[in-house]
Amino acid sequence: MLLDGIRVIDLTTVVMGPLATRMLADMGADVIWIESPEGDVLRDYEPMRSPKMGAFSMSVSRNKRSVVLDLKTPVGQETMCELIATADVFVTNLRRKAIERLGLDEEKVRSLRPDIVYCMANGFGSDGPNADKTAYDDVIQAASGLASTFAWHGGEPRLVPSILADKVAGVHVAFAIAAALFDRARSGQGATLEVPMAETMAAFNLVEHLGGQTFRPQHGDFSYSRIRTPHRRPRRTTDGWIVVLPYSTENWHRFFDYAGQPELKHDDRFATGGERIKHSDELYGLLDDIIKERTTAEWLAFCAKNSIPASEVIDLEKIGEHPHFAAVGLLQDDEHPTEGPYRYVRDPIKVDGEVSPIRHHAPRHGADTEAVLRELGWDEDRIAALRPADTN
Repeated sequence: MLLDGIRVIDLTTVVMGPLATRMLADMGADVIWIESPEGDVLRDYEPMRSPKMGAFSMSVSRNKRSVVLDLKTPVGQETMCELIATADVFVTNLRRKAIERLGLDEEKVRSLRPDIVYCMANGFGSDGPNADKTAYDDVIQAASGLASTFAWHGGEPRLVPSILADKVAGVHVAFAIAAALFDRARSGQGATLEVPMAETMAAFNLVEHLGGQTFRPQHGDFSYSRIRTPHRRPRRTTDGWIVVLPYSTENWHRFFDYAGQPELKHDDRFATGGERIKHSDELYGLLDDIIKERTTAEWLAFCAKNSIPASEVIDLEKIGEHPHFAAVGLLQDDEHPTEGPYRYVRDPIKVDGEVSPIRHHAPRHGADTEAVLRELGWDEDRIAALRPADTN
């Protein structure tokens, strides 16, 4: 696997950090997840079959090993230092003050392993006034401008019904670490990374929306009008819902012919891609009346025949039953050694045609503590001395 031989010390909690390290684990890294004696908060989120094995936690902890350490104690700190000395990557999303109190700042960690990739994943960048502000997904959706986009349609700011900021930032964390490991392989030097959620999400939102502010002084409107129009939405057919997206001029000409409105092919507002974007409100405003005249199947058949992007609206709860996702095996069934039969979403990436296997099922709280300590060379007496304080 791509990251075989890479060891990651994972001192992260909740979603952003655990998702990032799970991505690294899926690619073959040995991810040692350092948990407190109480366990990560996600472990207690329902549903679950047994204590501290919540479904949410299971989805972000596969292929990792769980080690319980009380980092507020001398023995916990000493053990953490021993682990860091064996690692290629140290990643945390604890706040900076907490990391400093634990003695795990960059200077200390690099003294233990000079070439380590040290990654801080936080809510806000370290050189801004919000540097030490507590941040969760809801807060970042608001702070990054995402929530405000819903008001463009005349409504109120809203949150996306997904922990989008956590997940986008998590992907950036994994990417940054992989890039730093690649550079280390060439240079022999470690890197210090900072991945702040707010800046990551704001940059993500501005890819298409910076618009006229790209030029100084501003030239043109802010944001991408095709995305901003309230008419960009799924359409009702005679028997369901669909998204149809003619994109090229040829797409639109065939669409207008099929809709029985060929005269629109000669409308100056819709003649070119630039004009269609400029007149997105008018163009997309036509679609409701057109789409509702046919069934979903009829529209899908027409779009497939004419290479026009389209999809029926798929119920997320039933996505595993959809013919495409079923064929590619996105959802997999397996047997957990303690939780019994369960389902998980496989890593969507293929490497040389193969998907990442489950090397370790989601670990129970502290399940791998003793095995990892033995790898460090601890004898049974030393392990036994730690056991009463750090195991359930």
